[in-house]
Amino acid sequence: MRTRSEGTAGVLAIVETGLHRFGAVAFHAARELDLDTVFLTRDMELYAHAPAVLEAVRDARAIVFTDTSDPDRVVEELHRLQEGADLRGVFSSTDYSVAVAAAAARALGLPGLDPQAALNARNKRRTRELCAKAGVPVPRWTVALTEREVLSAAREFGLPCIVKPMTEAGSLGVRLCRSEAALLAAFHAIADVPTDFRGQPREPGALVEEYLVGPEVSVESLTWGGETVVLGVTDKMLGPHPYFVELGETFPSLLPPALTEQCAAVARAALEALGHDFGAAHVEVKLTADGPRLIEVNARMGGAQITRLVAESTGLNMPREIIRMHTGGTPDLSFRTSAAAVSRYVTAPAAGRIEALHGVDLARRVPGVIEVEIDAVPGDEARVPTDNVDVVGHLVAKAPTPGEAVRLADTALGQITMAITPPGAP
Repeated sequence: MRTRSEGTAGVLAIVETGLHRFGAVAFHAARELDLDTVFLTRDMELYAHAPAVLEAVRDARAIVFTDTSDPDRVVEELHRLQEGADLRGVFSSTDYSVAVAAAAARALGLPGLDPQAALNARNKRRTRELCAKAGVPVPRWTVALTEREVLSAAREFGLPCIVKPMTEAGSLGVRLCRSEAALLAAFHAIADVPTDFRGQPREPGALVEEYLVGPEVSVESLTWGGETVVLGVTDKMLGPHPYFVELGETFPSLLPPALTEQCAAVARAALEALGHDFGAAHVEVKLTADGPRLIEVNARMGGAQITRLVAESTGLNMPREIIRMHTGGTPDLSFRTSAAAVSRYVTAPAAGRIEALHGVDLARRVPGVIEVEIDAVPGDEARVPTDNVDVVGHLVAKAPTPGEAVRLADTALGQITMAITPPGAP
């Protein structure tokens, strides 16, 4: 354990976090509640390119280095912490550590999600099994362990279809496959790698699913006192196939109430099927011609800029109220405003080296734009995005209605361009 400073406030233990600005959100929320933080990580090098996280961690009471994939190790470290601190909660906002944080909280008698529910959400195979059994509408799917099983599934579901890992996040490894060759390549990219993005063991094989055609939304909710409160539905904007990079969000949804209510009903049913009994959830749903279908359940608050959009639209500070719940308090879930907010993410148009960024100041001048942040600088590597990790910046616009906010955000995004030097150029 490396100690940064000592204090007398209650303490929130944070087990790992995200790699973009969202990774700092829990630290800021704890500070608003006058809580000290202790950060548990296996390696700070994970965050070497996440300046917002590094800045937030500097204010932590301590950094604890341990195997954060092992609940027993985490509990052991937190037992030591309890000897000299008022430990009030254990929390994680990253899918890779939510289940470990839930198990540690349960072992220490602190508030948290049922550990089995966290595991159910963490593993997409388990989510499919439980939701299908409970009658929640899901795509046709199978777990493939061999090339023959991959091809058999594709012939049953039809092409194109989806291949995805069972325990990744941020659209990592998710591919739309239009041919058998693409299917096998996507399968081996997952099945031949024994560990996930965070170095944790993967379940053998890959998930093969039918491709659901339709707009994607996410349902943001909090479960407290036996009740799941749906805070709203977020429209998701995705990048071009074969990838599923999230390029923007709109909150609240532009869809009519009848459709958002159907999506919320699917989300509630999925959470009930998984045993989700506490805390935030971010449930992704596709609206198909046959009605809403479940994509996945994340037992955490929505990442990227979603909690910011909720705050700008409703006045509800989700991270603060979630941390309040996880440290024994009663959340305030009341809405104080009625507006709309939209995010757009900045990505590189080509691979190479970033030579210049243009139009950032122009984007900030668009009416209604309240934030433009670019994490890349000239000289950085540029990558065409294949997952959400490759996003290099974002902007947020706010307006009285979702449609107006969308127009403003898209106008602002259109101002930003990058000059890219191709790979190998002098």
